[in-house]
Amino acid sequence: MSATIEDFEPFIDDVIRAPHDAGTVELVVCRPAVGERRVLDAAELEPGRGLVGDNYVERGNPRSPDGLADPLAELNVMSAHALRAVAGADRERWQLAGDQLIVDFDLSADNLPPGTRLRIGTAIIEVTAKPHTGCAKFSQRFGVDAARWVNSHKDLRLRGICAIVAEAGTVSPGDPIVKVG
Repeated sequence: MSATIEDFEPFIDDVIRAPHDAGTVELVVCRPAVGERRVLDAAELEPGRGLVGDNYVERGNPRSPDGLADPLAELNVMSAHALRAVAGADRERWQLAGDQLIVDFDLSADNLPPGTRLRIGTAIIEVTAKPHTGCAKFSQRFGVDAARWVNSHKDLRLRGICAIVAEAGTVSPGDPIVKVG
């Protein structure tokens, strides 16, 4: 039996308890090709490229008029708290979310309005205004109600955020995340 939206609601308290000012990177994932995932011990982040080795640029965006990658979505970042609710505690399943960075940090709109900069490892990323929502692939991997749940609390950004790389650097699991500026 699949989990329902009601089954996920008790996890909201855990999501809300995520650190607001200083957190950590839990998982770094590269998507070298469509449907492929590689969990990394370290990754380079570059402006205009996102996570080096990820297929963000090559994949492009079929919904854009020119087919080029969305410049506001170099990186996808998801809360470990929300992901644990839909994928369980088994971190092997976490990479299926499709986000490059899984973090122990409050990604809510109140905490991280667009333009907020975060030092993450030695890099600096910037939160964009582009919404990050659960898509068909997310529904297939975690269930329709999981996708509905992560999209139902827009202010908490359960599905995560889109970001750009403002300053190049390296990021690894365990690295600190802090607001800058």
